[in-house]
Amino acid sequence: MPLDYPIETRTLGNGLRVVVQPDHTSPTVTVNLWVGVGSRHEAPGRTGFAHLFEHLMFQGSAHVAEGEHFQALMGVGGRLNATTWFDRTNYFETVPTGALELALWLEGDRHAALLAAVTQEALDNQRDVVKEEKRQRYDNQPYGQAMTTVYETVFPQGHPYHHPTIGSMEDLDAASLEDVHAFFRAHYAPDNTVLTLCGDVTPERGFELAQRYLGWVEHRAEPRREPLAQLEPLTSPVRHEITEAEVPNDRLHLAFRLPAESGQSRRDFLACSVALDCLAGLSFSPLEQQLVREQGSANHVQSTAMGFVDGVSLGLVVADIADGASLDEVETSICEELERFAQEGPTAAQMDAVLAQTERAWLSALAAKDERADIICHYTSLHDDPEHINTFLDEAAAITAEEVRAAAARWLRPQARAVVAYRTSAGTEVAA
Repeated sequence: MPLDYPIETRTLGNGLRVVVQPDHTSPTVTVNLWVGVGSRHEAPGRTGFAHLFEHLMFQGSAHVAEGEHFQALMGVGGRLNATTWFDRTNYFETVPTGALELALWLEGDRHAALLAAVTQEALDNQRDVVKEEKRQRYDNQPYGQAMTTVYETVFPQGHPYHHPTIGSMEDLDAASLEDVHAFFRAHYAPDNTVLTLCGDVTPERGFELAQRYLGWVEHRAEPRREPLAQLEPLTSPVRHEITEAEVPNDRLHLAFRLPAESGQSRRDFLACSVALDCLAGLSFSPLEQQLVREQGSANHVQSTAMGFVDGVSLGLVVADIADGASLDEVETSICEELERFAQEGPTAAQMDAVLAQTERAWLSALAAKDERADIICHYTSLHDDPEHINTFLDEAAAITAEEVRAAAARWLRPQARAVVAYRTSAGTEVAA
């Protein structure tokens, strides 16, 4: 039986899609905006711009001084932040009901008139902030470059997902103020944005406030291109060895191209996601049982499916290698299990457990207004499906064991893997 969260939608005259999900259980409202721009929209030589704007959007706008956006909302008990990903940038705040108009006024000012505050000084300042973030989160963290290397290894040069969201510091250094302004004008517009209001607000008032504070913005985004054609699985393994990293233990990443999580390929993506959960996402998954519990050759093994929309998604199996164990032998064991699973498929117990785990995680996410708002924005922005929060569990339950086996046989074969392997430096001692 589908969930029944009430959802109302409206598209304003300027193209802004507004979704209101009323929930009066507490006197708060989450304001969540997804802008259809992420690192995949960046041109060669201009990477890192989407993430840069995640920072610039908090540095002031035409009628808001630097630092005032945070101060104003936190001063009334709100919490707020933003994130950047391949397919989008999102901005979100949860505020007391009485501060909803303040939050929307602030969003309207920065989405309409940010560039008044994007001076050369502001750009230089935020470039330095991004560089420091890269040093802290990527350069000086154990395995900090792992996912960047995974993207470079599994996706071909020039593909929109080949580079990470942090981008290139050289590209940011080379960017002129006009380059940055042009990027904002190309992407930050109402017809490329979804606004979700989730919480203590009626649909009528939500739409009225959205019109009042954002409906006057007339700027239009540059036309969006059609998604790329589906990227086929690798036909032979590709490897990238990192042998001089100071890391706690050897770590193995096996990455796979998956179907795009969009259109007709969405069901195949879900089947791949179930397959990965069966393989390594359960306490009795075969890779967990074999590598961690029986052989003791891995300290931990996990899997995940990351859904993208531009012609491909990403599947991962990651294993932390135990002291004294062989990374190569662990890789061989994983490949043997992938081959077996492609032939035999999941057991009934695995299918039941994955569905139960999926239900638990989904209901837990929807219980929080901020996460619920983010999921609504996600599926409205990327899939034009604001009702997804109500229908997903039925969609997941409809996936059959044979679909899971067939998806694994096509997309998760050992020969389709891209390998990023960390091997600890000889003689390196890592503090406990």
